[in-house]
Amino acid sequence: MKIDRMIGILSILLQKDLVTTGELAKKFEVSQRTILRDIEAIAKAGIPIASRQGQGGGFYIMEGYRIDRTVLSSEEMRAVLAGLQSLDSVSGTSRYRQLMDKLSASESRSLNADSHIIIDLSSWDKAAVSDKIGLIKSVMESEETLEFTYFSPSGESERVIEPYHLVYQWASWYVWGYCTKRRDWRMFKLTRMTQVRRTGKKRAQRQVPAYSCDKLRHTKGGTKVLVRFDKSLKWRLIDEYGTQIPQFDGQGNILIEFEWDDTASFYQYILTFSDKAEILSPESYRREFARLVKKISGRYEI
Repeated sequence: MKIDRMIGILSILLQKDLVTTGELAKKFEVSQRTILRDIEAIAKAGIPIASRQGQGGGFYIMEGYRIDRTVLSSEEMRAVLAGLQSLDSVSGTSRYRQLMDKLSASESRSLNADSHIIIDLSSWDKAAVSDKIGLIKSVMESEETLEFTYFSPSGESERVIEPYHLVYQWASWYVWGYCTKRRDWRMFKLTRMTQVRRTGKKRAQRQVPAYSCDKLRHTKGGTKVLVRFDKSLKWRLIDEYGTQIPQFDGQGNILIEFEWDDTASFYQYILTFSDKAEILSPESYRREFARLVKKISGRYEI
């Protein structure tokens, strides 16, 4: 597309003192006449591009232009490339790498991402997520609504949402938006979504709150639950909640207060800690969890 090419040309002009139409034509695989038209359009947009005739001539951005010509150093470009390549791990393509090649003025080999760093954002089943990411991204760009079947601890349901953000956190992909069924803002895990499809209907015009991630909050407005974890689990809790663990008891065990409104998923989470976690409050959760544990134990009585 012309706009992509013009952005690429501008990026190169910002990084190099002088560039010829031949170089640009070869890089973007178009004619020199096309490059000249693009440069003319960039100049009309207010970017002061000048030319130098003769041997060793070419185009350059005039001195004194207020944008820093070293807006991205090679080190910064490599960091950007690493990020773009991580997106390729989701899409299963090399389109982000190709975009970086277009935006880089240097030879691609000099901008290789650090080979010691591998960022893989894909799930174990790449097809289960990558296609959904592409569809959801398209729906967001066209400001439409999205419908799908969703599987959660409380059961299976049909949902229609107004998607606003694709979110990668807690080692999984989610879509965040306004759920028309719950009439509230919700997060949905992509691997739990099936039959994802666009409705073709425009989303409503509404005030969109800022997205925020709170590791100790399952959903807004849930019940506060206090749990004591054995000190031997400090490694896992640091891994999940960071080094600023809220508090400890007299024996060095860890106390964490959650806010959770889905008891079924909360009990499932606590069970992953085996006998190393104890619900302290509220009392109703303690009793219900005790009944659940007894029910599980009854299945294995000899």
